[in-house]
Amino acid sequence: MKELVRYLIENIQIDFQGDISLDQVRDLLRRDDSHEARLLLTKLNQDGSVEDFLLTIADVLKPYVQRNINEQALREEIIQYSEA
Repeated sequence: MKELVRYLIENIQIDFQGDISLDQVRDLLRRDDSHEARLLLTKLNQDGSVEDFLLTIADVLKPYVQRNINEQALREEIIQYSEA
């Protein structure tokens, strides 16, 4: 069980639910006049899509997820799944 839990934690991936287009991001940031929002919109407009943005954000968040999902918690979830 320990090896399975370690494998799952090491290979966990983040996936954002649903599709989001560049136009949707523009709409979400439309009223945000912050420097950060303008910078992001400029970058996304240069890229022409949100795909690289989403992949990069998922990759950089992965270590945070791995640190906050410990082996005991994952083991308990596997046991609950097995008993259901």
